[in-house]
Amino acid sequence: MFETIDLSTDARGVATLTLNRVDKHNAMSAQMLAELTQAAGQLAADDAVRVVVLTGAGKSFCAGGDLAWMQAQMAADSQTRFVEARKLAEMLQALNTLPKPLIGALQGNAFGGGVGMASVCDIAIGVDTLKMGLTETRLGIIPATIGPYVISRMGEARARRVFMSGRIFGAVEAVELGLLAKAVPAEELATAVEAEVTPYLSCAPGAVAAAKQLTRELGPRIDDAVIDTTIQALVDRWETDEAAEGIGAFFDKRKPNWV
Repeated sequence: MFETIDLSTDARGVATLTLNRVDKHNAMSAQMLAELTQAAGQLAADDAVRVVVLTGAGKSFCAGGDLAWMQAQMAADSQTRFVEARKLAEMLQALNTLPKPLIGALQGNAFGGGVGMASVCDIAIGVDTLKMGLTETRLGIIPATIGPYVISRMGEARARRVFMSGRIFGAVEAVELGLLAKAVPAEELATAVEAEVTPYLSCAPGAVAAAKQLTRELGPRIDDAVIDTTIQALVDRWETDEAAEGIGAFFDKRKPNWV
C-alpha cells in the first residue's frame, strides 16, 4: 500500500510506523507526506492499535524535507507553493493530534523536518550518537511549519538557542533542550522504547486518547490560524532571493554567497 513508509501492528496492538526512504536518509518527499497523513488517519481509526512507535529505516531517522521537493517549489507559483506547504503542515498536525500515544525512536540524524517529527511525538528517545539540527536557515528558509511543535516541545527560551542558528547538536544537548526524553546506546534503544510502550497496554484506550486531547487543549495553541501563519511564512521565504541562492548552492555543491 505504501512506498515511502512501512506500517505494521503486532498482536498487542503496538503499531510501528517506519520512514523508509533509506537512500535519501528518509527525507520527506511529497509522496511521503501524503502517505504519512494517510497512515495517521488509519491509525487513528483502528481500535486495535494501542500505541504507535515512529522510527526510521537505515542510518538516519529523518534528514528533513527532500531538497528536490523544495527545489520544485522554487519554480512553482505562489498557489502551488501554498498547497505543498499545507501538505507538510497537515501531516504534522495529523501526527500531533493522533489519539494514540506516539513514541519516537531516533537513530543517526534528525535535521529540519526530522526535528519536527520528533517534536510531534509524545515522547522521543534517541541513540546517544544522534545528531540533530534545525538547518533550514543554512538554505535561506526557516523552520516554519514545524515551528509550533518544536517550540511547544522546547519552550521559546530553549528553542531560541537553536531555532535560527542552523547549529548541529548532539543527543545530550537534545535532552537538555527537551527534544528527547533520554539518550541511550544504540543497543538499548529497543528496550528503552519498550519501557515506554508497556504501561499503555494497562490503560484504557479511550482514557488515554481523552487525556492526550486534554494536554493539547491546555498546552500552547496550535490551531488553523497558527498553522496558516506558518504556511504563509514558509511560502514567503520560498519566494526570496536567499532561498533561491541557498537551495541553488546546495544542488551546485558550493557555498551560498552569505558564507
